[in-house]
Amino acid sequence: MAVEDGRYGNSIRTTNYSKHIFYKLVWANCLLENHRGSLMDYSLSRAFLLAAITFFTALIVGIIPLWKKISEQENVLKWMTGLAAGVLLASALLVAIPEGFEIASGAHSGGVDSAGNATSSEGFTPLMMGGSILLGFLFMLILEAFGFGHDLHEEHHDHGHSHGHDHVHHPNNPSSIIFGLCIHALTDGMAIGAALASRSIVLTLSIFLGVIIHKLPAAFSVGVFSMHERSDRNKTIKDVLLFSLAAPLTIIAAFFLLGGVDEQYLGLVILFSGGTFLYVATVDVLPDVHNSETGKLALIQVIIGAMIMTTILIIMDLFGIIGH
Repeated sequence: MAVEDGRYGNSIRTTNYSKHIFYKLVWANCLLENHRGSLMDYSLSRAFLLAAITFFTALIVGIIPLWKKISEQENVLKWMTGLAAGVLLASALLVAIPEGFEIASGAHSGGVDSAGNATSSEGFTPLMMGGSILLGFLFMLILEAFGFGHDLHEEHHDHGHSHGHDHVHHPNNPSSIIFGLCIHALTDGMAIGAALASRSIVLTLSIFLGVIIHKLPAAFSVGVFSMHERSDRNKTIKDVLLFSLAAPLTIIAAFFLLGGVDEQYLGLVILFSGGTFLYVATVDVLPDVHNSETGKLALIQVIIGAMIMTTILIIMDLFGIIGH
């Protein structure tokens, strides 16, 4: 009887121990889910914050031409364009493309992706990764070929020099130009959203900085072009508002759509964005670089912009932000 009681007591202790382990596992799982939820909430807050900054920056700069003459802002616009091209170029070559290669190759894999799901350690081949960059570049080139021009901010001051007054090139369909610029803005938003989904601080900050600086001359050009072509303040505000909304909405959409994909595929999206950055950065300054009167100054502007971005990255590296 004593033996049976001992066995019965051991069984009770084993059962209690199992319950204790079970409750601990449930508690740990709850903590993990809460942690993931807090990370999601934090990242979502950042996504909305960056989207709001992008929207209001483009909107405010875009409506400036309603009250300011183009000639008064021409030199400022040139400098903004050159500096933005340099910053965007450095963002692509120093951060977006290297980080995209590292992510797409599987170097960041080893357990979970940005959504906490298990991932494979096998990455894409160099051909696939390089092809993503090429695809981004060609995508922008195709848009340009179909009339959805991007270099709108060069057109008005080039004609202004030759005719002695403010003038904007007259396309056959102004709406197609605005639509094309909105498509470009969508690619900017996708780049920021993909960077947010990767949860890389340096990637997010560098891409966001490059996009937001590039937004300054782009948004201003939309306002100038729309005001000249439509000669209607309400229509101009509508065009600027449409352009200003394109990138922020895509930031939020890309954040949700890309947040659960495998990390390697996210790397391909970032590389695609790097290709679009390369195209935009070069096309922005090529007309001025090829101009004998503005070539040297345009080159200096691009170099200064690239140096600014490089300096920011060096400072981030010194403070240990890069690599985290």
